[in-house]
Amino acid sequence: MGVLELVLIAVGLSMDAFAVSVCNGMAINRLRFRDACKFGVFFGVFQALMPLIGWAAGKTFSQYVTAVDHWIAFVLLAFIGGKMIYEAVKGDEGAAEDPLRFRVLFVLAVATSIDALAVGVTFAFMQMAILPSVLTIGAITFVLSTFGALIGKRAGVLLGNRAEIVGGVILILMGSKILIEHLFF
Repeated sequence: MGVLELVLIAVGLSMDAFAVSVCNGMAINRLRFRDACKFGVFFGVFQALMPLIGWAAGKTFSQYVTAVDHWIAFVLLAFIGGKMIYEAVKGDEGAAEDPLRFRVLFVLAVATSIDALAVGVTFAFMQMAILPSVLTIGAITFVLSTFGALIGKRAGVLLGNRAEIVGGVILILMGSKILIEHLFF
């Protein structure tokens, strides 16, 4: 596999993290650049760690991971999206979960990087050099997620209070897309 193919895989893997960053950028009123970088760091680290874990697991666990990865991503994204919609409709601004909290970032990073675990298993089968691969994936995800949050900040200004509802719907749709792709395609 060449550099171009690796970059395309990294961009593809980072699209979920990018979309989640955009959604969360919309939900944060005063997003600073360092806040946007938090999304980049969390998503970049997990997008790099998951293929590394998948690569290490190799052939032994591949059928178990690919059998349930789509369900895990769907449940996590649907739950978080549903919670965002509920809190926005409920109208209690103080009760909304801060997207910059460690727990929220952790869950989102895991949910958006589960597919990278399966890619790591594939890398093991292909005898890929894992360190340059995971560093490329992590770096590209960092950049796209950071800019995604900043783009979301701009979109949030336009959408106002509806931004959290839009973000929740997008997360649920992303989880559904992952599930449908794995079940039917």
